[in-house]
Amino acid sequence: MGHEEGAGMTTPQRWERDETMEDRCVVTLTLEQAGRPVVVLDSELLKSIDAALDEIERECRGNLGGFVLASASKVFIAGANLREIMDLSDAELDDYLQFGSRVYGRIARLGCTTVAAINGAALGGGLEIAMHCDHLIAAKAQPKEPGGAVRDYPVGLPEAGLSICPGWGGTVLLPGRMGAAEAIRLTATGETPGVSAMAGHGLIEQMCEPGALLGRAKELAIAPKKDARTEPVALTNADRREAGRAGLASVRGTLANTGSARAVVECVEAGLRDGWEAALACERASLIRLRNSAEGRAAIEAFFAKTAAR
Repeated sequence: MGHEEGAGMTTPQRWERDETMEDRCVVTLTLEQAGRPVVVLDSELLKSIDAALDEIERECRGNLGGFVLASASKVFIAGANLREIMDLSDAELDDYLQFGSRVYGRIARLGCTTVAAINGAALGGGLEIAMHCDHLIAAKAQPKEPGGAVRDYPVGLPEAGLSICPGWGGTVLLPGRMGAAEAIRLTATGETPGVSAMAGHGLIEQMCEPGALLGRAKELAIAPKKDARTEPVALTNADRREAGRAGLASVRGTLANTGSARAVVECVEAGLRDGWEAALACERASLIRLRNSAEGRAAIEAFFAKTAAR
């Protein structure tokens, strides 16, 4: 289903209703970008997701019975568009981050069970949007050629490796879904483990063969929603703060004294102290500050040079 007209001039992302579910509206929103081999988050993609959610809510008329977030590219989402982030003014970047948080938050507030069907690398903002869903499931990595070695695809928050930090809740989302100490360490270092390792940590609930991924996601999505929470699962949730405090205390002294690691700790502290919105505000301020720093600019320029040389 899905249409070619949406809010303003924005074309909504493609979505389809499961026609076998006649009594309720079960939909799959599939992310794709024309002319790009992989999905990369930018302002236009966020607008098109927002427009698709408008359509879904309008056409389902309060009868949304399940939601699956999927990707049409060879990866789930490769992360955010760093060129765009570097080109925006501070005020524009703050607006962009707030808009992204609002769009992501709409998924958490849909009122039905939501499932992220991860088919490949899920990095940075791509993992953050997935963590706004109730469940994360993933396809097993496959060999590039029959009989070849299997190499896991990465899942994680790599921002600290570029001397910046997450901007859409990652600092408190990841430790809300796995061991808090290890999640904080991974976020503060920018390490991106393989999908199997993240399944072992509990972030990925189930691993499926690629051909079974969407079917399993729909099975999970039609189950009744477990609770009425309107915020995503995060260590800012009341039932996770104690574990979050213990995790932060155990890992704090092991982290490198870098601007990005300090920012991650500050955002976790803000979330534990004052809640979800405070963590988001801390991330926005930290990301703006870090991308303006000499370290941040040098790391990102080095990343651009490395990718251009491939």
